[in-house]
Amino acid sequence: MAFPLYSSTQHSSIVQLKIISGSGIGSCKTRNVVVQVRCESKEPLKSKKLEVGSPIIVVEAPRMIKTAASVPCLVVNSGLVNPGDVGRIVSRKPMDVWAVRLAIGTYLIDGKYFKPLELED
Repeated sequence: MAFPLYSSTQHSSIVQLKIISGSGIGSCKTRNVVVQVRCESKEPLKSKKLEVGSPIIVVEAPRMIKTAASVPCLVVNSGLVNPGDVGRIVSRKPMDVWAVRLAIGTYLIDGKYFKPLELED
């Protein structure tokens, strides 16, 4: 069976499952099934624009922020990060969380709280 080519926003994995069917002890049948699982990003445009070194602007202040230190510290955002603050992406973390270097330090911020800063040449 031929599978289509995928773009960079789609990922696939092949999983082998063992299925057991039957109602009685002596009538159980097992069979192996190979399934291809595809995952697709719901927001491919944002991921393509953001990369390490990209400038960003905070559009909404998060209630809690976590430092990006080797031993992170979760603190209440009491005016440390405000809308309009600008910074740069330092690294990408799982689940759309980014390490962002701001003027006050480097913090782990969810992608919904900022957008790419578009600089005009």
